Amino acid sequence: MPLRNQHLLVFRISLLVLILSCGFSPASAQNDSVGVSASAKKSKKVLYGQASFYSNKFHGRKTANGEIFSQDKFTAACNVLPLGTMIRVTNLKNGKTVVVKTNDRLHAKTRRLVDLTRAAAKKLGFISRGLTRVKVEVIGKN
Repeated sequence: MPLRNQHLLVFRISLLVLILSCGFSPASAQNDSVGVSASAKKSKKVLYGQASFYSNKFHGRKTANGEIFSQDKFTAACNVLPLGTMIRVTNLKNGKTVVVKTNDRLHAKTRRLVDLTRAAAKKLGFISRGLTRVKVEVIGKN
């Protein structure tokens, strides 16, 4: 099997596991009967993957949601979350975190999870490496 097909198969299996893990559970049925608030019932969406940061050539261009991109803001590009989603990104190598807003999309063929601004990447401490493994937690919609 070609390497590309193997990666696609692993991606599809991972996606299926993620979808199935967000399904029905007896614990959530108990919460409904007790009267737990809607915000307490929501589970945090957590993703793991590779993060990079934007090239300087995008500074001043429009993002997918129409904002002007700035390397000095705390924003990100992501293909799997809705635009305007606030996320907490944690660098798994050093534990540093930053909160950013998704306002752009990555190239359709990229395998990275997020592309951060230079300011966010600097705060996470991976400017010199260019890439790092991250945990992305959905905080909410802006």
